[in-house]
Amino acid sequence: MTTVTYRDVTRIYPGATSPAVDGLSLEIGDGEFVVLVGPSGCGKSTSLRMLAGLEEVNAGQIFIGDRDVTDVPPADRDIAMVFQNYALYPHMTVAENMGFALKMQKVPKEERTVRVTEAAKLLGLEEYLNRKPKALSGGQRQRVAMGRAIVRHPKVFLMDEPLSNLDAKLRVTTRAQIAALQQRLGVTTVYVTHDQVEAMTMGDRVAVMKGGILQQVDSPLALYDRPANIFVAGFIGSPAMNLIQGRVVEGGLMVGDHLIDIPRDVLARAAGESSLTIGFRPEAARLSDTGAGVLLDTETVEELGADSYLYGKVAADAAAGSSDLDLPRVVVRMAARRLPRTGAQVRILVDPAAVHVFSDRTTERIS
Repeated sequence: MTTVTYRDVTRIYPGATSPAVDGLSLEIGDGEFVVLVGPSGCGKSTSLRMLAGLEEVNAGQIFIGDRDVTDVPPADRDIAMVFQNYALYPHMTVAENMGFALKMQKVPKEERTVRVTEAAKLLGLEEYLNRKPKALSGGQRQRVAMGRAIVRHPKVFLMDEPLSNLDAKLRVTTRAQIAALQQRLGVTTVYVTHDQVEAMTMGDRVAVMKGGILQQVDSPLALYDRPANIFVAGFIGSPAMNLIQGRVVEGGLMVGDHLIDIPRDVLARAAGESSLTIGFRPEAARLSDTGAGVLLDTETVEELGADSYLYGKVAADAAAGSSDLDLPRVVVRMAARRLPRTGAQVRILVDPAAVHVFSDRTTERIS
């Protein structure tokens, strides 16, 4: 059984004023596909590189299975890494590239051939084994890099933004292939990306990081439905969750000139706060036909076929007395064919059951 455990792991780069990774504790199960995701500089690649042995661990421990590998050289950790750049040898054939690490380990030629052939079948590379990398497309080169990792039969796969050099269409197909391949092989995998759509579609669980600190780790659906704080709520989802500050009043929150009902017990949990942030997904709001709802100035409308997205801001005249609150852009998903014009004022109603409430003081989720 191969698990991966980060136990209060910290990495501080020389000369830095704050840790790149701060007290990371994370358990990854046997055969699990876990994605580390977050904005640039959040510590996700550093976390992966510490697991690979390419970065020093300043505090804490890292385990692969029951073995403490914190100070073990990279070559002795029984891991295989797939990088952002393919790092293929241009003078070698696909077969030679895939089998090179085995050759360095002095694996007999017959066994190397068997392993390379098996991996090529898994990846659909059989007809390309005698080609050089320059004769391959970007997606094919990425599969060769995957094959080079697979033939080693490692305990853990580590993937550092392996799809970032591919075009958008190829990324979609390749990420599906990687996820299916990982399930088939059953190898514990840690995958790093800045693309939250990639994270949500590939991982068994997703670990969201910000500023070197793990914010939340959960299944993709749980992250979408129950984000732990404002950062996770705004980061996960495409388009992102709408996050709007409202003034606390009797019975709920005032957003512009509209009262959004909030249960008393929820407001009680935020006693002493004059404002709270509500969150709702674009699909949780609809255009109002009653004259009630949050008043928006329509900025633009995107027509995507089956769905359309309206982008707007809380109308300035509706926000009187709320100028000190953050009133950002709001996105509403609509199925209507007759859409508001740019510049038009509309009102939207939000499904009360789909409203999330966050503390402005702590940014943590209240309800």
